[in-house]
Amino acid sequence: MEVRVSNVEICNLAYTGKFEELKKCALSDSSQATRTDQDSRTALHWACSAGHVEIVQFLLDLGAEVDLKDDVSQHCVMLQSRSLTLHQLMLLYFKRNFPLGLLLKESASTNIQDSEGNTPLHLACDEERTEAAKLLVEHGASIYIENKEKMTPLQVAKGGLGSVLKRIVES
Repeated sequence: MEVRVSNVEICNLAYTGKFEELKKCALSDSSQATRTDQDSRTALHWACSAGHVEIVQFLLDLGAEVDLKDDVSQHCVMLQSRSLTLHQLMLLYFKRNFPLGLLLKESASTNIQDSEGNTPLHLACDEERTEAAKLLVEHGASIYIENKEKMTPLQVAKGGLGSVLKRIVES
């Protein structure tokens, strides 16, 4: 018996992890990826709640909005914090300009590393995102973690960002 959580087919596919069927549906009609169901949830909400990282990535690549709230005012990130490893999502959203404050509010780890050994702070420093870097350090991000290239966020930082971060840590 097939599990149905939604009155929108793409949402059911996202929840049950049927990636190939979901991809076919979304690519034939891109508006499917943004449709909301009876609970004001999108396919992204359902993929997040079920922990299907590959589907989450695909929907984000299609431009699915991550900050939409469902009928009980839950963002996708709140659903993700329950079912996906938040470190993967922190890096994923950081690369997509998701509001960092919301992730930190949901207790996302600031020192987790991706496959290249980069933390969110490495990424912020490399992309010269000063405010994001400051926010990460203020929430416990380490300036001393080395990536696979043996570089710390301070060594990756461009301009005067490294000295700004060091002052925050030392204060």
